[in-house]
Amino acid sequence: MNSELLPVIRVISDKVKAPPIGHNRRIAVLLPHDYEKTDQRYPVLYLQDGQNLLDNRGPFGNWHVDHRLSEMSEYGQGGIIVVAIDHADKDRIREFSPPEVTKFGPSLGKEYANFMAKTLKPFVDKNFRTLKDRQHTGIGGSSMGGLISIYCGFIYPEVFGKLMIFSPSLWLTPKIYFHAINFFNPFQTKIYLYGGGREGANMVPNIQRLKTALQRKGLDGSKIEFNVSIDPDGEHNESHWGREFPRAVEWLFFEE
Repeated sequence: MNSELLPVIRVISDKVKAPPIGHNRRIAVLLPHDYEKTDQRYPVLYLQDGQNLLDNRGPFGNWHVDHRLSEMSEYGQGGIIVVAIDHADKDRIREFSPPEVTKFGPSLGKEYANFMAKTLKPFVDKNFRTLKDRQHTGIGGSSMGGLISIYCGFIYPEVFGKLMIFSPSLWLTPKIYFHAINFFNPFQTKIYLYGGGREGANMVPNIQRLKTALQRKGLDGSKIEFNVSIDPDGEHNESHWGREFPRAVEWLFFEE
């Protein structure tokens, strides 16, 4: 890793309205290392669970997104803005649950999706040099963060054109497959699905089932393009997701 290529981190938590549960949490914008030296505009990827993405604040490890972006810059693919949103701690599951999931209390998934699409994205677009169109806007996360990212993509397809879904908690909401079947997306969308063979017996089949549900609707490549990455030795942790991150970004944003 070249420290000179590390992204510039701007914290915007005190400038943007908080997510639905108004905890004091960090929202960090990771800008390309040479952001201040150019007038270039950049694609944007919104990622959940900011505690697990950088700074060694996650209790179960770290994606080291800042280091990954530095390494990507060495081969010319670091030209992207990443927005890392901290989760809501004890209310994380409720905030990341689609509306039909109420076993942990009233869901805040719809409110969170509204925050992402109608509050956070407009703020980022106004204050940073972004490529605002959906083709250059992605959302993603892992586990519950992956689940809420799917939901955001389903209800705001006009906003998010790229989905990075790692090890999503699909077991929690079987209705997500019906959402997929009923999902109509008139836009071109890229979806990167990742799962590990050591994440339990249902992880990989559930990912394949989600893909099949979308394809059954007829979105078999003419509208939605998939990249399904299965690591037979993959485990449900930040270390594996961090290693997958550069491959997903490259395919979503830099491959035609």
